Amino acid sequence: MSIYLDHAAATPLDPSVLAAMQPYLVEKFYNPSSPYAPAVAVRREYDVAKSTIASVIGARSGELIMTAGATESINLAFGSRVGHVIVTAIEHQSVLAAAARQEHTIVPVDHNGRVDPAVIKQAIRPDTWLISVGLANNEIGTIQSLSKIAEMIATVRSERLTSGNMTPLYLHSDASQGAGQLDLHVARLGVDMLTLNAAKAYGPKQVGLLYAARSVKLQPQIVGGGQELGLRSGTENVAGVIGMATAFTKVDASRHGEVHRLSELRNRLQSALTTAFPEAVVSGHAKHRMAGHLHISFPGLDAERLVFGLETRGVLVATGSACAANKGTRSHVLTAIGLDDQTADGSLRITLGKSTDQDTIDQAAEHIIAEVNREKTRLGRL
Repeated sequence: MSIYLDHAAATPLDPSVLAAMQPYLVEKFYNPSSPYAPAVAVRREYDVAKSTIASVIGARSGELIMTAGATESINLAFGSRVGHVIVTAIEHQSVLAAAARQEHTIVPVDHNGRVDPAVIKQAIRPDTWLISVGLANNEIGTIQSLSKIAEMIATVRSERLTSGNMTPLYLHSDASQGAGQLDLHVARLGVDMLTLNAAKAYGPKQVGLLYAARSVKLQPQIVGGGQELGLRSGTENVAGVIGMATAFTKVDASRHGEVHRLSELRNRLQSALTTAFPEAVVSGHAKHRMAGHLHISFPGLDAERLVFGLETRGVLVATGSACAANKGTRSHVLTAIGLDDQTADGSLRITLGKSTDQDTIDQAAEHIIAEVNREKTRLGRL
């Protein structure tokens, strides 16, 4: 059986989530917009599921727009106005692509992947209406201090009002990696908009949401029947939303214990690999990092060869973002944090999850060490 260590790309559907979804795929198949009793009952259950998700993030159900995933949510957030937007250099490609459709500024991060709120403030223009900063980076796991960024934005808003500039200034965050490991309470984060998806939290794929505070004026990107408060037309994915509610409730309930467990396992693997290879480079903030993330580089080696070699040994890891890896391009995240090409090209992203335990970590360490040594031997470096 394979050792799966790519939970940042996808998580397996939790059996309890599948069980919760099953009735809505078979006997409770009704369109929730239909007027007869069985459909009305499904509508009520759909609304309860939205309220359940909202409670996890400290929001009201009316502030959630359910979508087909994080990419759609991001496009809804960015497509609601035209002007100037600011993003960081390590955002997911879906954020960067959405920003590229209008005037935008990409602000740098430090070598740990963190952005300084003062740097963002310097980039703000009179027509800047949106700042988007990912809560946690999907490649190196670095966690941003959104609350500090929100405090800075509040100051700018106050200054704008004083000067008579009525352009709104919103803070959006793609928090897709955060469910089950980070606090997603919107008030504590200080966000105006928040993107989430179910597939990173042991829920179904093609289900996500955009939280938008009531002060945010959104414009629909998909028009039709007027579902989701008129902001996202199309028959509701009842089974998917039920599954997302079940998944989010479960991972949130176990979050604190799971974070502690994953961080211990991650540190165990990191220690084993850096002891075996002192030249290895670990990226991401030492303290403010996702518990299940280990990004480690072996300078001078080809990470793709390592990934394929490890697969033959039954260990599944990634070189970085699944989206970027599929295109065979060098990671813009690693470039942004200052890794040279030789180091970046030897990078593995190892992400742990619920199925990871000490035995699998020890086995994975053994296989990774063996595969790195095999590659070093092939290159005449042992």
